[in-house]
Amino acid sequence: MRGTAPGGTRETYSSRAVVDLSVVIPAYNEERRLGSTLDAVTRYLRATAHRRGAWEIVIADDGSTDATREIVTLRRDPRLRLVTSPRNRGKGAALRLGVAASRGRRVLVTDADLAAPVEELERLDRALDEGHAVAVGSRAVPGATLGDRQHRFREFLGAAGNLLIRATTLRGIRDTQCGFKLFDGDKARAAFAASRMDGWAIDVEVLRHFRLSGWPIAEVPVHWSHQHGSKVRPLDYPRVLRDLVRIRVRLPGLADMSAAALFLAMAVALYSGRFFDPARRYLTDSLQDQNQWEWFFAVTADNVARLRNPFFSDLQGAPDGVNLMANTAMPGLSVPLTPLTLLLGPAVTLNLVMTLGMAATAGAWYWLIVRRLVRQRGAAFAGATLAAFAPPMVSHANAHPNFVVLFMIPLIVDRALRLCETGGRRTRDAVVLGLMTAYQLFLGEEALLLAALGMLVFALAYAAVRPDVARQVARPLLGGLAVAAAVCLPLVVYPLAWQFSGPQSYTHIEHGPAAANSVRALLTFAERSLIAGDADRAAALSLNPTEQNAFYGWPLLLFALAVTVRLWRQPAARALACTAAVAAILSLGPRIHVPLSGVEIPGPWAPLAGLPLLESVIVSRVALICAPALGMLLALAVGRLATARSLGTQYVGLLAVCLALLPLVPAPLKSEPRAATPAFFTDGSWKPYVSPGETLVPVPLPDPQAAEALHWQTEAGLGFRMPGGYFNGPYGDGDRSGVYGVPLNFTASLLKDVRDTGVAQVIDDRARAEARQDLAHWKAGALVLVPQPRDAVLRATVDKLVGRPAQWVDGVWVWDLHGGS
Repeated sequence: MRGTAPGGTRETYSSRAVVDLSVVIPAYNEERRLGSTLDAVTRYLRATAHRRGAWEIVIADDGSTDATREIVTLRRDPRLRLVTSPRNRGKGAALRLGVAASRGRRVLVTDADLAAPVEELERLDRALDEGHAVAVGSRAVPGATLGDRQHRFREFLGAAGNLLIRATTLRGIRDTQCGFKLFDGDKARAAFAASRMDGWAIDVEVLRHFRLSGWPIAEVPVHWSHQHGSKVRPLDYPRVLRDLVRIRVRLPGLADMSAAALFLAMAVALYSGRFFDPARRYLTDSLQDQNQWEWFFAVTADNVARLRNPFFSDLQGAPDGVNLMANTAMPGLSVPLTPLTLLLGPAVTLNLVMTLGMAATAGAWYWLIVRRLVRQRGAAFAGATLAAFAPPMVSHANAHPNFVVLFMIPLIVDRALRLCETGGRRTRDAVVLGLMTAYQLFLGEEALLLAALGMLVFALAYAAVRPDVARQVARPLLGGLAVAAAVCLPLVVYPLAWQFSGPQSYTHIEHGPAAANSVRALLTFAERSLIAGDADRAAALSLNPTEQNAFYGWPLLLFALAVTVRLWRQPAARALACTAAVAAILSLGPRIHVPLSGVEIPGPWAPLAGLPLLESVIVSRVALICAPALGMLLALAVGRLATARSLGTQYVGLLAVCLALLPLVPAPLKSEPRAATPAFFTDGSWKPYVSPGETLVPVPLPDPQAAEALHWQTEAGLGFRMPGGYFNGPYGDGDRSGVYGVPLNFTASLLKDVRDTGVAQVIDDRARAEARQDLAHWKAGALVLVPQPRDAVLRATVDKLVGRPAQWVDGVWVWDLHGGS
C-alpha cells in the first residue's frame, strides 16, 4: 500500500504497526551512493530478521534535486519509506523528519555513505540491551578501527570541532560527530522533536538532550572508513560553531517567549479589577486577607528599614505582639522587596507579587514539563496553565500569595530528580536542592509541606510501577537528600526556633471537620468559573471564597481517567494519576461522607491528622497537589495527540481537551472601590493622642472578620501600635494551641457583640471596672471609632464605658484617655 503523509510527505509502507527496528537515513542528492547503501542495509536486515524482528528503512530526503527519490520509490519495497522536505534545509531538519516518521522500538540513524558498516549494529544492540538509551558508534574509544582516513586538513577541523564540543557542550563523549547511532525509539522521537538545529550540530543537540534528561549514553567502538563525497564543507564549521553557542546558551525560542507572555497576560487579566489601581481597589472575595497581607509587607519593610527583627512586630496584638515567622509573612519576598514597599506602598508590592508570582509559577511548571515530560511546547503550555491557574489556585489568588507564588516548587522537583540521574553532579545538585528548600521555606512552609507530600506519593507510586528503577536510585537519592538537609537546616534553624519557641509562638491550629473537602467539591465547578460557576453552590461546599481548594469539575476528572487508561503503559502517567487520586482522597479528611448515602467512613487522613505539622494543615488544601499532577497528565495527553497520525484522532482528542478545560476558565477576580481612609490617620491627627509606649484602640478591635484597621495603620506610616488584629497566635500562656486573632477579653468581646448584633449592652460599674483593666493592659492612649454600620450604638456603649462623650476629629470619633477615665 502506498500513500501520502500530511503536508505532502510521500511514504511507502505496509502498515502503521510498531516495528522492532527503524533505520533512518538522511539524504540530499545521494543518487550515486544511496542505491548501494540500501542494498547493503536491506541485505543485512533480511539476513538477521529471524532474531531482530520486523524492520523498516526511512529515507528522509532533504529536498534533493537529483534522482534520490526515484531510487527509493522504484524499489517498491513496502518496508522502505520515503519522507521528503519541499526544500533543502540541512541534515538536522532531515533527521528530525525521518525520526518523527519512524515506528521502531529502536531507531538506528546512519549516514548514506555507510562510513560505519551496518554490521556494526550488533555492537550497538548490546549496549541498549544493557540498559543504555543511546549507543554512539565511536571512532575514538579503545577497540575502534579505522580504514581509509580523511584529508589531514579535514581531520584537523574535525578534531578541533570535537575538542570544542567536549569542552563547552558535551563533556565525557569522545566522538560526537559519528553519524552511526542506535536510540531507544520513544526517547529518540522525543529528543529529535525537541531539537531546533537544522544543520550538522543536531547530533550534539540530541545527545545533550539525552544527557540533560538523565538517559544513559554509551560509546561503542566501531570500524569506520572515510567515504568520498562528504557533504561537510570547510565553510560549514563556522555555522556549527554558531549552533553550538545556541545549544549551550539555550536562548529561549519564540514558543517559550510566547508562553511566558501569555502567562503574564493571563495573570494580569485575572487581576484586571485592581491591577492598574491597587491602592484604591480591594479584592472582594479576599475577605480580610488583602488587608492582612499588605500589613505583612509593610511591617516587614519597616522592620528592615529600622534594622529591627524581621520575624516579630508589636504593631498588632499589643502589648504581646505578633510572631511574623509563625504567620507566613513571606520574608523570602517581603524582605528583598523592602525598597519597592517603602517607595510605592504595600498595595503595589502585593499586587506585583501576586501577578508576577502567578506568571512565574506557570513559567516554572512549563519549564519542568518541557524538561522532564514532553517536548512539545503546546502540550507543556496547556499543562502549566492548568497547574498554575486551576480553580483552587484562582481561589487562593484572592490575596494568598503563599499559595500562588510557587515558582520554586518546580525547581525543587527538578533538582530532586537530578539526584536520581546517573552521571550527574549529585553533590552539587544536593547542595542546590538544600538552598532552594531553605528559600522556599521563607516563601511558604505549608506549600513546601504539601509539595513534599505530593513528591513522596509520586515517588512511592513510581517505585511500585518501576521497582527496578527504584532500587537503582534509592541510595543516591537518599544520600543526596541527606546532603540537602545538612545544607538547609543551618540556614533555617534560627527562624524555625523563633517560629515554634519564640514570643507569641504556638504549636498547632485546630480547623475542625468543616475544613475537609466533600466528594461533591471535587466534581463541582468553582465560583469564578467563567462558564459554569455557581457562587451559592461553591460557598456551600467550601470554607470561604479563598479556600475553594478542589472544584476541578467532573469533565476534567473524567478526562484524566481516560488519559490514565490510554497512557497506562507509561510509568509517569500511572504515577501522576496515582498522585492526583491519593491527594484528592486525603483532602476528604479523616471522615469521608459517601454521597447520596448518609454513610460516613474513615478516611486515610485520619492517621495523619495528629502528626506534627500536618495537624495544622487545612486538609482541603491537600487537593492543591492535584493541580500540577493533572496538569502534567494533560501535557502527556496533548503531547500524544500532537504525534497522532490520524487527523480524526487529533480532532476528537482536541475536542475532549476543550470540553474538560473550558468550564474551568476563570473570570477575573471580583474587586470593588476601597473605602477612603479617614484623614485622622493619613494627616497625622492621631499623634497628639498617643504618647510613646501607648496604643491606639480601634472600636471595635480589629479581628479576622474586620481588619480594615490594619490598612489605616499602614496609611498612617505604622506610627502607632494597636491591640487586637488579624494574625495567628497562641490561645493562652498554658495552652499553646493557635487561634486566628487575639483571645477576646471582656472589652473586646463586648464591642464585638455590639458590632455584630447592634444591640446595646448593659454597662454597670463592674463593666466599667473591667474596661479600665483592659485599657490599662493595652496601654491605651485613645479609642477611635470610624463611621460604620451600627456606629451609633457603638459610640453610646463606649461613652458609658469611659464616662465621657467622644470628640469628632478629622472624620472619626475619638475618646482621649489621658488624665484618667
